Amino acid sequence: MQINFYRVRIPFLRPFTTSFGTENYREALLFRLVHDGIEAYSEAVTSPIPDYGYEDNATAMHIIGDFAAKYISDLPDPSVFMERARGIKGHNMAKAALEMLLWDYHSKVNDQPLYRYIGKSRGYANVGISIGMAKIEEMLEQIEKAVSMGYKRIKIKIARGREGLVREVRDAFPDIPLSVDANGDYTPSDMPRLKDLDRYDLEYIEQPFPGDDLIYHSRLKKEISTPVCLDESITSADKARKAFDIGAADVINIKPGRIGGFTESLKVAEIARENGGHVWVGGMLETGIGRAFNIAFASLDLVDYPGDTSPNEKYFSRDIVKNPFRMKNGIIEPYHDPGIGVRIDEESLLRYLVDAGTISV
Repeated sequence: MQINFYRVRIPFLRPFTTSFGTENYREALLFRLVHDGIEAYSEAVTSPIPDYGYEDNATAMHIIGDFAAKYISDLPDPSVFMERARGIKGHNMAKAALEMLLWDYHSKVNDQPLYRYIGKSRGYANVGISIGMAKIEEMLEQIEKAVSMGYKRIKIKIARGREGLVREVRDAFPDIPLSVDANGDYTPSDMPRLKDLDRYDLEYIEQPFPGDDLIYHSRLKKEISTPVCLDESITSADKARKAFDIGAADVINIKPGRIGGFTESLKVAEIARENGGHVWVGGMLETGIGRAFNIAFASLDLVDYPGDTSPNEKYFSRDIVKNPFRMKNGIIEPYHDPGIGVRIDEESLLRYLVDAGTISV
């Protein structure tokens, strides 16, 4: 048995800027498994350079091809694969690409849409939007359009020294559900800057300190009234449990492709509920394949906050799926066909293709 991989490069409609830098395209690793007439797909959420975390496209291909792929030769249950892969330390994004490939495969074997196969679902995902840093006029224009389209939460990216963006947005839109995401750009010496954000009535401040920190997030939470959301800091269910134990989080942004897949993400969501916390599903600028996984997870009853699950027409002029998601009144329904339900646009796949090959399993 083999896994086909495809590396594609899709340009963004506009540059997307965070505290990490500016991205002009999504370079994605896509995987396809064919067995007994069933085609399963997945996507690694890595990027060409290790800016978000230590993983990148090259490390993902190394871990998958040289170590992890052998663990799916008998197409095990996703949880069995994760148990087998425990010896691979870290590399959640690489492992998630295979774990989620198995979720798609097994939900198709069982002739169920993925969102029903993974757990109790409300049948739709509440949708928020993430706005990258740009000239304030451009950001306000994007927000106005998003509000008119019915998005249920607006999130803007911020960085140390650019807190003025929050004031400008709140002045222009005093009543919208608004949150901010710092992507770990602040240090403990910036506590006064972060405390000052209390005045803007935010839904939460996302990941103010670097991803390896829980302690200073706990201290910040004691000093501000705005809820604290953790993203990069939550790499496992164990980390989520510790975050709630020491009072470091009110909210968790679950990115299944970053946490290690659905098996671990379900545990994180359960821990948040047990501790009175809240959960939403974030994105990593995925193609329609990765977005389909996110929407399926975001439809679960365990997920109670709107996530960063915009239709991909926000990012790309043309996706690699024939049936891109459409949003209505701030909600998106997952596909009802078996598995993730996407139909691949082979013409687009070839158009954006940079590299392709096979991995022996």
